[in-house]
Amino acid sequence: MRGFLQPSLRNNPTESQVAFAKLSRHRRAHLAEAAQTTLLKASQWARGEAVAPAVAESLEQQLKAHEAKAAKKSS
Repeated sequence: MRGFLQPSLRNNPTESQVAFAKLSRHRRAHLAEAAQTTLLKASQWARGEAVAPAVAESLEQQLKAHEAKAAKKSS
């Protein structure tokens, strides 16, 4: 019986993780490669699962750089 002894655990992704998950698979693969990790680890990070802090930090940096480039390009 789920939740009888303890509540179920839920992943709570951050805004940057949600934004990463909304990107196309090609773009996510490109950003993962730039962050020197695999698409599998990047997808786990985007779902809010546990990954190494170094991987999470590099993915956030790549995502911020991508968003800045996209904002600059659109204006």
